[in-house]
Amino acid sequence: MAPEPEDEIKDEKNPPPLDEDDIALLKTYGLGPYSTSIKKVEKEIKEMAKKVNDLCGIKESDTGLAAPSQWDLVSDKQMMQEEQPLQVARCTKIINPNTEDAKYVINVKQIAKFVVGLGDKVSPTDIEEGMRVGVDRNKYQIQIPLPPKIDPSVTMMTVEEKPDVTYNDVGGCKEQIEKMREVVELPMLHPEKFVKLGIDPPKGVLCYGPPGTGKTLLARAVANRTDACFIRVIGSELVQKYVGEGARMVRELFQMARSKKACIVFFDEVDAIGGARFDDGVGGDNEVQRTMLEIVNQLDGFDARGNIKVLMATNRPDTLDPALLRPGRLDRKVEFGLPDLESRTQIFKIHTRTMNCERDIRFELLARLCPNSTGADIRSVCTEAGMYAIRARRKTVTEKDFLDAVNKVIKGYQKFSATPKYMVYN
Repeated sequence: MAPEPEDEIKDEKNPPPLDEDDIALLKTYGLGPYSTSIKKVEKEIKEMAKKVNDLCGIKESDTGLAAPSQWDLVSDKQMMQEEQPLQVARCTKIINPNTEDAKYVINVKQIAKFVVGLGDKVSPTDIEEGMRVGVDRNKYQIQIPLPPKIDPSVTMMTVEEKPDVTYNDVGGCKEQIEKMREVVELPMLHPEKFVKLGIDPPKGVLCYGPPGTGKTLLARAVANRTDACFIRVIGSELVQKYVGEGARMVRELFQMARSKKACIVFFDEVDAIGGARFDDGVGGDNEVQRTMLEIVNQLDGFDARGNIKVLMATNRPDTLDPALLRPGRLDRKVEFGLPDLESRTQIFKIHTRTMNCERDIRFELLARLCPNSTGADIRSVCTEAGMYAIRARRKTVTEKDFLDAVNKVIKGYQKFSATPKYMVYN
């Protein structure tokens, strides 16, 4: 009698257990003829090596040093003497280039000039005129080409970590963001549009407006958005003590920027060095003016600028030198004005996004109570409202806290506001 289908299903669910012969057969599956004997020998070798190490006295230490009985100090000393440190020199001229008997004129600083050959590890194609090279101390042969020297303080200006500010965090600057993106992002993402029209994309932007309107904030959002190298320079960093130091830093900065595929340089508080030229009779401002002239030359001078976009921010555009502001150096001037009612409401919403607020707070009413205030003032209002809530030992911020904060910050701190002064200057 044939088994019923139900019995077959039961057998599939409960298969019979494996006996010893089955397990032995499974263990031999896929093994080579000598695999067990090889494993046995490997195990014996490991044990023997461990015994030898224990007898020698080698212990597994953090440094990984052998026992003093196994040290060979004589050969170590000889090896260190053979590997002498190299001197840094500059290759000034190549005599008979591209031939077998090519010679190189090197200049070792504060020693002398030498005509030398190449070491064994360097090929003639590696060395160019004007390069920094490493030379040995005996024959002064060129042993290694060195990268160009860039001041560490200039290298530190590169922004490695992207800021966490996005365009959504910049409230009330719709037009300004559009203008900025046209200059920075369009040429990088769609260069073919400019090629078809036959125009060069704008290369420089000046952001100006009262303090606290989001100029630096927008630059941080640009740095977050682009994959290009972003270099941030604060104007006062380029003001140096010695003559020519500031100009040298600017040269190295642009040299580093040119070596990148695409680069954005952001000068914050540019009025520290970009002031209009004048003679005060003492000559105290001369060095600052030289630095500014070097920037002017690098922006649009004899050498091509390359794929470098320049952003500048200031709250005193009236003091800047006209040579710096001309088109070709700074093609666009974007004003960051005071936010209007809608923009102020948006800024309130951005700052209260992470706050524990009560529902149905009338942000438009609060925005109406803050006339002529900047984004920084509104942020201060939100912080102060939070302080009122903490003082009252509450976990949420109410509308009354915001109203009290508006009275304190907008009405009380009126005399500290920089906006009226900015309106007078410009």
